[in-house]
Amino acid sequence: MRRPAFFRSRALPRVPSLPRWSGTLAAKAAAFITVMCCALAALLGVLVHVQVTNQTVGQARHQALQRLTDATRRYEAGDALRPDAGLDPRGLPRELRDLAMSGDRGTMVADRDGRPTMWAAGPADGGRALAVAVDYSQQARTIAGLDRAILWSSALAIGATLLVGAFAVTRVTRRLHTTARVARRISAGDLDARVHDPRTGPRARARTGGPARPQDEVAAVAAALDSMASSLQGKLLAEQRFTADVAHELRTPLTGLHAAAELLPPGRPTELVRDRVAALRTLTEDLLEISRLDTGRERLELDIEQLGPLAERVVRAAGSGTEVRVVRDVCVETDRRRLERVLGNLVANAHQHGAGPVVLTVDGPVVTVRDHSEGFPEYLVAHGPQRFRTEGGTRGHGLGLTIAAGQAEVLGARLEFGQAPDGGAVATLRLPAQ
Repeated sequence: MRRPAFFRSRALPRVPSLPRWSGTLAAKAAAFITVMCCALAALLGVLVHVQVTNQTVGQARHQALQRLTDATRRYEAGDALRPDAGLDPRGLPRELRDLAMSGDRGTMVADRDGRPTMWAAGPADGGRALAVAVDYSQQARTIAGLDRAILWSSALAIGATLLVGAFAVTRVTRRLHTTARVARRISAGDLDARVHDPRTGPRARARTGGPARPQDEVAAVAAALDSMASSLQGKLLAEQRFTADVAHELRTPLTGLHAAAELLPPGRPTELVRDRVAALRTLTEDLLEISRLDTGRERLELDIEQLGPLAERVVRAAGSGTEVRVVRDVCVETDRRRLERVLGNLVANAHQHGAGPVVLTVDGPVVTVRDHSEGFPEYLVAHGPQRFRTEGGTRGHGLGLTIAAGQAEVLGARLEFGQAPDGGAVATLRLPAQ
């Protein structure tokens, strides 16, 4: 598998990771399902409670009124009243007594000696109330039992629905997590990464032994991501092959051209020819180096290096008058040749496309190269260096920064580009701590 890191310089989009459970689709779906189940259970419970209560109370009221009618007939006939009837009996609610004394009949549920009782009362001679008491305990227990049954059944239904819903949603979110994880790998440059969702393509047919299942939205996103990765991989591989082929094809004629230029007689035209030939040879070698980085087969030759003296050697070799500041010197385990290549390219870019003074600072495992120009282009700060791209002709970077970024990735370092607060471009190389 190719090393993914070098492709970061191609401005591939960064894909944010999915949030944790507390803010995920699964948590929101579970909360929504719970709220809806609770609302539905409450609505059904209220409807059942009201219906059964009205029916139970209506039957008890009808029974009490029948007994009141029988008691009224007995009272008017001068017969003895039954034990459950009487004139102004003890425990008769005041509201019902006032209603009876006003000449109306009515019923009311109230406690009598600690037991729920259905009272029915009507007017009698002498401004008194004739009342009947019917035991309401059984009906009260029935309603209470019904309420408990509604609560338990609602809780069980909510729990079962929540479990089933969470299971279904978790399956979807798991596929979304897989898709996001693959997208992050592709963003990091691993173009071999694929989702291979079980509902898409040949994999689905192989799993089911027949036609693939209909795609849902997640499967459609996964298939689109796989297709995008395949297309992007094909284009990048074609670009890599083209770069390598061009560099190899140019190398042989340039060698002959260089030898021919050395045979020219001394003079200004000869110097110009040799200078351009040297520039072409440098460009060819840069293209070859990029093609090697693209293959991802570069191997490190690690050794312990002291960073301060190494930075001073790079500046002396460049011969550009760069100021070196060593704030805190450290020893790092790195590939000296590749690190010198990175720092050399950064210093050369600062002098060629920036403005002096150029300062190289070593502060522990962090090395910065700063110039005092107008700063890096915005696209370079946001997406990293891109091959042969310039912005308005103000600051081209050729292949130097691209190679620096690729070699830094091989070293396991992080190369960042930014603007200095008081003006100027700043390239920061963060080496892994030993």
